[in-house]
Amino acid sequence: MRNLIIVAIVIIVGLVVLRQALYVVDVTEQVIILRFGEVVDTRTTPGLSVKAPFVDTVVRLDKRILRIDAPPVSMPDQDKENLVIDIYARYRITDPVQFRKTLQTESTARSRLGDIVTSTLRDRVALRDRTDIIGAKPLIDESGNPVVDEEGLPLVEGQETRTEILDEVLQAVRQTTQRDNFGIEMIDVRIKRADFPEAVTASIYTRMRAERNRIAAGFRAEGEEEDRKIRAATDRDRDVILAEAERESNKRRGEGEAEAISILAEALNRDPELFAFLRSLESYQRIIRQQDTIILSSDAPLFDYLAGPALPAGN
Repeated sequence: MRNLIIVAIVIIVGLVVLRQALYVVDVTEQVIILRFGEVVDTRTTPGLSVKAPFVDTVVRLDKRILRIDAPPVSMPDQDKENLVIDIYARYRITDPVQFRKTLQTESTARSRLGDIVTSTLRDRVALRDRTDIIGAKPLIDESGNPVVDEEGLPLVEGQETRTEILDEVLQAVRQTTQRDNFGIEMIDVRIKRADFPEAVTASIYTRMRAERNRIAAGFRAEGEEEDRKIRAATDRDRDVILAEAERESNKRRGEGEAEAISILAEALNRDPELFAFLRSLESYQRIIRQQDTIILSSDAPLFDYLAGPALPAGN
């Protein structure tokens, strides 16, 4: 019984020691081994590793791209008008040992780097105009159409300038972190939102709305003027076309009537009796219908061809 107890104790102690001696490094982690507060080893490759039990401490740091969400801050622009700007930044831990010495933890890093990014952006915003930051006006080309990017989204004034500002901020923050040797690499700095303070938002939006209405009225007036020009030119072209068509129609009609008269006269000269006979038949067809009653004199010229085949006298 005593031997079983001893074996059980040895097994338990061995498991505890083994648990303290082994640790796993995840693919998303990088590990620092501390012994009495001093760094003795680092691990950046995933897998199972060994450390001194009960003496060494494992500190895990993320090796993925980390995000810093700074709180919205009011910043004055070149005209001393405050803008509420909400920014975020991204960084990666490249030297875990130096990161441990300077920033200690990721929470401390978020706070410290957030202050550096905000301070650097404040200096850049103070040198720029409000439009460069917010980009309130859409870009218009020479023909009056809005300018769009490759994805079809409209571009606004100040968009390129804001990109330049963020690039300047990123370079300045990189220089600061390299000078202080934080053991990190700044990846990106971006503005999530840039707007006016709530106290002046209503009045600014009113001015912006009035400016847009003025621009819209100008475009509308230009469109109406162009519409009148196009309509006038179209009406003039239509009148010219109708006059030409009417003139050509009268010309063709006159030529046709002259030719018809000529043909009729030639046919009359060739055989007057046949012509008179055909004209009489046309008269019969036009004035005599079924169930019609016509009372005429017996010597009416209309009955000449009904009375006999001789050529009628007179008309």
